[in-house]
Amino acid sequence: MAVITRFVVVRNGVELGQAFSVKKEAEAYDKMLDAAEDLGRFIKSSELDVQIEDTTIDAIATHLAKNGPEVVKILKGIKPVLPPSESHRPSAESNPTPTSDKKRSKAPAPKRRSK
Repeated sequence: MAVITRFVVVRNGVELGQAFSVKKEAEAYDKMLDAAEDLGRFIKSSELDVQIEDTTIDAIATHLAKNGPEVVKILKGIKPVLPPSESHRPSAESNPTPTSDKKRSKAPAPKRRSK
């Protein structure tokens, strides 16, 4: 007789149909589902002027979460678009601090020799 250990992801008290033989795979799947939920909430809470069914949003969020590394590659390097009120704020680089406000550096204290 063989004993087989299976890991099953349970969400909201419901066992999901997929069973894993490796704990790390089950945990990775659970984290992917967490990310999909977060993405779905993010999309649903955004101010899109488009009507999209919840099931479609959930499917898109799950697809994005399953392909996270590729999505990160696609999004890497883009800068967020700031609203007009924030994009005209002066930055720290355009208003440098006067040199009189800077702290003066002190020379390091001489080292004492132990006896």
